Amino acid sequence: MKRKLEIMDTTLRDGEQTSGVSFSVSEKLTLAKLLVEELKVDRIEVASARVSDGELEAVKQIVKWAAEENCVNKVEVLTFVDGGVSIEWMKKAGAKVQNLLTKGSLNHLTHQLKKTPEEHFSDIEKTIALASENNIDTNVYLEDWSNGMRNSKEYVFQYLDFLTQQPIKRILLPDTLGILTHTETFDFITEIVARYPNTHFDFHGHNDYDLGVANVMEAVKAGCHGLHLTVNGMGERAGNAPMASVVAVIHDFLTDVKINVSESSLYKVSKLVSAFTGVGIPYNKPIVGDNVFTQTAGIHADGDSKNNLYFNDLLPERFGRKRKYALGKTSGKANIQKNLQELGLTLNDDELKKVTQRIIELGDKKERVTKEDLPYIISDILDSGNHQQKVFIKSYVLTHSMGLRPSTTVSLEVNGELLEAHAQGDGQYDAFMNALRKLYVSKKIELPNLIDYVVRIPPGSNSDALCETIITWQNKSEEFITRGLDSDQTVSAIKATEKMLNII
Repeated sequence: MKRKLEIMDTTLRDGEQTSGVSFSVSEKLTLAKLLVEELKVDRIEVASARVSDGELEAVKQIVKWAAEENCVNKVEVLTFVDGGVSIEWMKKAGAKVQNLLTKGSLNHLTHQLKKTPEEHFSDIEKTIALASENNIDTNVYLEDWSNGMRNSKEYVFQYLDFLTQQPIKRILLPDTLGILTHTETFDFITEIVARYPNTHFDFHGHNDYDLGVANVMEAVKAGCHGLHLTVNGMGERAGNAPMASVVAVIHDFLTDVKINVSESSLYKVSKLVSAFTGVGIPYNKPIVGDNVFTQTAGIHADGDSKNNLYFNDLLPERFGRKRKYALGKTSGKANIQKNLQELGLTLNDDELKKVTQRIIELGDKKERVTKEDLPYIISDILDSGNHQQKVFIKSYVLTHSMGLRPSTTVSLEVNGELLEAHAQGDGQYDAFMNALRKLYVSKKIELPNLIDYVVRIPPGSNSDALCETIITWQNKSEEFITRGLDSDQTVSAIKATEKMLNII
């Protein structure tokens, strides 16, 4: 039988201590529903008592919803040893579970509260009793517990001896300052669970040394009964142990443990929390980052086509996502083929070679190409092959200075002859066209009239790699269209114009 492990999400309380983050009442209610109903965490810590009127209103609304769904016992609030003030706040909010903040190290007790252990325990006992009188369940935080185990273990066990005799539900063990190593986490929790086998212990990890997930793993191995996590690892300083990574680790490496969290909802919840907070998700953040299921190297895409050689157990479909194949100078034909398959497009070997070369050129310019850009690149390349090129725009200089009209100097090769002209205009492209007209007037050739000019980016593309300029020309009674593709709007127009010069 697998051992049941409770997951408590504290994004709405501890995660809100991320610098600059504050959830509105409606945002807290929305996320509370999503965390319980869709992500299926066992408990949610939603607020700190006494903080603000807005916090009180948020808890009231969450409790009202939870009561309708018969899950009020899943809603928890951080409270304080304050002579009953927090309990009165809880009563106003209607909340039924308090997470009482107490001192888990002698250092904090002595220098912050300036009390003896006996005095602190007496105050705690009164607070727990008052909560019980008001039908409020109590869990107890041992703030700075990790330093307490390092430096004042005798005090910690004196306190735990007292707490385990109190009418409480759980004891919460926070690595408040994120100082534990994985070996310490395992050793400390192993010792505590063995000493108090009938008590429920939660581990609350922070990530200051980037050891949050490792410490969580060791806490579970040591026998803890619950974990405190946040969406996207939000929290004070370096944040808390991140929900998505921990859930994946438990499912893949701690198979004797059972959790209720729905993996397929992790990405959706992650994106919503990011939207509400304005805190972006790093592209390389495990599980939820934009790039973590993206193969960039062509050899990896090739291997994926040959028995999934570059897959691991973190399949994106587990998390409601899809594998992607990046397009850039290292991607090669295999990556491009993967993207073409998704678009339902096929190319012959010569066309694929030309598309690959164009993408490499864009990569060398540090431009990012997306799948949505591919049809535009293909169209441009196929269009370029429809006519024999006799006219080459060899070079040009575009200038635009305050107080002066834009000007262009252009060098043109026509049937092997090099021509050069300079002109001004109302804009850089207008100046470019005026310079071309000078050259063609000298050859007694009339250029077609420009009757429409459209610039667009590929629909659905979120890259800055490409824009397409579509120019409609009129030559006597005939109209025709040319397209140019480049990362620079003016350059894409010049490329479209070069095609026009080869058509006429």
